[in-house]
Amino acid sequence: MVWDDTDAAPKKRPDFELGADLSKLSVAELAEYLEVLAVERQRVEAAREAKQRSQSVAESVFKKS
Repeated sequence: MVWDDTDAAPKKRPDFELGADLSKLSVAELAEYLEVLAVERQRVEAAREAKQRSQSVAESVFKKS
C-alpha cells in the first residue's frame, strides 16, 4: 500500500482581512474569523505587555533622583 499524504494535509485557512466584506463569509467562516481575531488579540496584548515591562525597566534605570 502506498501512503498518500494529500488526504492528511492540513486544510488551508482562508485568509481574513480586516475591514473585508463579511457578507461573503458563511456562518462557519465567521466563527473561524472570530477565533483568529481572538488569537491575534492575545498575541498583540502579550507584545504590548512585554513592551510596557521593558519601558518600565528602562524608566527605572534612567530615572533621575
